[in-house]
Amino acid sequence: MPGIPKYFPILLLAATACLGGCKKNVDTGILSTGNFGDTTGVLKDAATFPIGTAVNNGPMQDAQFLAITKRDFSSVTFGYEMKHGAVVKDNGTIDFTTPDAMVSQLGNITIWGHTLCWHQNQNATYLKSFAGIVIPAAAELSTNGGFESGLTGWSVFNSGNPSGSATITATTVASEVHSGTGAMKVVNPTAYPGSQWRVQVSSSTFATTPGKSYIISYWVKASSAGGSIRLSLGSAPAAGSSQYQGDQTIGTSWQQVSFNFTAATATNTFLFDMGQAANTYYIDDASIKEAIAQPDQSQIAVKLDTALKTFITSMVTHYKSRVHAWDVVNEPFADNPVAIRTNVNTSTDAKDVLVWSNYLGRDAAYKAFKYAEAADPAADLFINDYNLESNNAKLDSLLAFVKELKARGCKVDGIGTQMHVSRTSNLGGIDNMMQKLGASGLKIRISELDVKAVAGSAAGGPTPQLLAYQAVVYKYAVESYMKYIPAAQRAGITIWGINDKNSWLYNNGAEYPLIYDNNYNKKPAYSAVLQGLKGK
Repeated sequence: MPGIPKYFPILLLAATACLGGCKKNVDTGILSTGNFGDTTGVLKDAATFPIGTAVNNGPMQDAQFLAITKRDFSSVTFGYEMKHGAVVKDNGTIDFTTPDAMVSQLGNITIWGHTLCWHQNQNATYLKSFAGIVIPAAAELSTNGGFESGLTGWSVFNSGNPSGSATITATTVASEVHSGTGAMKVVNPTAYPGSQWRVQVSSSTFATTPGKSYIISYWVKASSAGGSIRLSLGSAPAAGSSQYQGDQTIGTSWQQVSFNFTAATATNTFLFDMGQAANTYYIDDASIKEAIAQPDQSQIAVKLDTALKTFITSMVTHYKSRVHAWDVVNEPFADNPVAIRTNVNTSTDAKDVLVWSNYLGRDAAYKAFKYAEAADPAADLFINDYNLESNNAKLDSLLAFVKELKARGCKVDGIGTQMHVSRTSNLGGIDNMMQKLGASGLKIRISELDVKAVAGSAAGGPTPQLLAYQAVVYKYAVESYMKYIPAAQRAGITIWGINDKNSWLYNNGAEYPLIYDNNYNKKPAYSAVLQGLKGK
């Protein structure tokens, strides 16, 4: 059967008729370990379509890494440096310095843009703040609100009738303090019904912005039941906002009292009024902060739409002369069950995660493609996802989603399948995927190919046998691509890195997934890819 390695035994050959539902795993007790010794040749010269690799800024500073990149590959994808988190600063501006330098280093080699709309590797701190998903803590405007410095910053305006019949002092008695070491103690021996202002203490002046809302809060208790306190403003608030808080009945346990107002002036003060009822009052932890409203979901969606449009438009426009194809939408589906990503089916623990589709729904992908097309109508625009070779439901869902996007008027030129696979991967699943992708009529690309060699083996390292099994899967992936993807639809194969130690899977030597070893020697996998491209 065309495309099957000659050293496969008859048992495995018979299995090649199975697709999707038929297990066709690489079995270490069956496969040969030979036929991958010849590494003569250059990968990009063996193909009629782009052969790419992934690069990052650090490894590119190694002259040998860069030389191999230029020698063996006709295109590159930046593993990180064009992503949102790499270029968007905390104030929302975009810094192109690093990717620009990389583009310059690479000369005329084709660059594949990666990626414009993904839930990971983002400046999610900026996005969440900009959209109002996370409300930044408002600044504390009070001076000595905890009375840790006695009555510094506080002024006694009225102390009873006659003046001085009420006493206002600082206290450090533990039972009279709410938190910290200090509080204010007000002893009013005389009740002045209807005249709270007869005993009155003022805060220091604090800055306000006319039109903004503020909240004043404080903790208070009385020595006996039936106390009464009121808060008032030193300057009139905005129209429709009260200058006085209603009388608050105060008991013998600490209680927090709050008062909201909208500022009409650039500065203000507030006053505690305690003349209504004779009692001893303890006041602590006074606070003044701007009351920042939490936006609703529709407001958040509008802000994120703006941020998505800004990023995509800026990136595509900036690299329009050098990047002619983009992974516009990356990994739109969650697994098990397969569904468009939300905050429920996607982990949001990492600080660089923001799930666009949680807020924009299916429109996240639609908008991303529309913004990319508007910025560069001539660019090839792709959607990219993983596990398509092992999750048939995800493959079918992605194909259906692409049809939906195209029916809505999106320019979706192609599909990328990542293929982060293993020496134990189901080969029938690879064929099944390639057949379905080829039948879409779109451009198809293996976008992030790597093959785990160790894959949990007790051997614990890249033994010659494991490297041979790895090579088998590399070759099979290339052969399946060439067999089932028509020539006109082949957008290329990108191997996700060059040498093992620079792979995202390396994990300090736990895995060896690429076609060069740590010393830039060609592995059997290199020969396997070369053979697959040449049809040998």
